[in-house]
Amino acid sequence: VQLQASGGGPVQTGDSLRLSCAASGRTLSNSRYDMGWFRQAPGKAREFVAVISWSVGSTTYSDSAKGRFTISRDITKNTVYLQMNNLRPEDTAVYYCAAGTGVPNTWYGSYGYWGQGTQVTVSS
Repeated sequence: VQLQASGGGPVQTGDSLRLSCAASGRTLSNSRYDMGWFRQAPGKAREFVAVISWSVGSTTYSDSAKGRFTISRDITKNTVYLQMNNLRPEDTAVYYCAAGTGVPNTWYGSYGYWGQGTQVTVSS
């Protein structure tokens, strides 16, 4: 599975962004893959943001993402999205999408495939 993340950029506090993660190389249809978004700020560990089950669409969010971020998938496009609203400076990080079948699906070690990351910078 190859993953291509896009959609990041510089924004201001309160703005919105939608990140996309296009999967290729292997069909995800009827798969057991979870598709996750993680982020990593300079000097900090990689942090879980959100995950969606590709097959059933169930979702889990980090506490910081709940109520502001929405993860979704488009099966026809083999793409996962992360809609981020009301962005804050503390959301500044490189955002990575990942695909995996391990547990727990909130842990980066459960994912075997990673995109290249897209930078999100939120200024106050």
